[in-house]
Order: sequence, then structure tokens, then C-alpha cells
Amino acid sequence: MTSITNIKKNVLGALEDIKAFDIISIDIRKQKSIADFIIIASASSSRQANALAENVKDKMQNINIPLIGIEGSSGSEWVLVDLGDIIIHIMTPTTRAHYNLEELWVSDN
Repeated sequence: MTSITNIKKNVLGALEDIKAFDIISIDIRKQKSIADFIIIASASSSRQANALAENVKDKMQNINIPLIGIEGSSGSEWVLVDLGDIIIHIMTPTTRAHYNLEELWVSDN
């Protein structure tokens, strides 16, 4: 069985491979039971966001981690990749600034 640390390392690597930027990982284990980590990354375009999601999917398949789903269609400025224990949000900078998920998760008690 692959550890959550190894899964997270592979997710971050997959995002870095396709040049995601402003990547942050938020440990939410003490706050919520929906996941262990939220990872937020920026993409320069909707096309790059989709490529990043596909690369995460491919990397997870390589290490036998099941993908629960990918939400966000082609052309979307926000793509969500659900791995169960890790939820990845990939957004364009404008969308990321608008929704400001970092503040939501970091300030949640």
C-alpha cells in the first residue's frame, strides 16, 4: 500500500512536470474528514489546467492509486481531481484569486 506521503509527493511531481505554479498543500486532517490534504495549483490557461489534471491521473495510474474523479470540462478555468485522501484544485490565477480557497481552508477552525 502506498503511503499518503508518497501519493502527495507524486501529485506534486505531476503538477511540477507540467509547470503548475503557486502550488500549496494544506493539511486538513484535523479540520475535516473529507480528505487529508487539499492541494491548490495555478495553471496559465484552461488548456494547461486540463493537461495538469491528466498528468496527475496518469501518475496515479502508474502507482496504482485509484482516481475517484475529475471535475471540470475542457475549457474550464477550474479543474478538480479527487483522489479521496487528496483533493487537487487546479485553477487559472483569476479564478483562484476570486474563490480564494487558501483563506477558506487555512482560516477554518
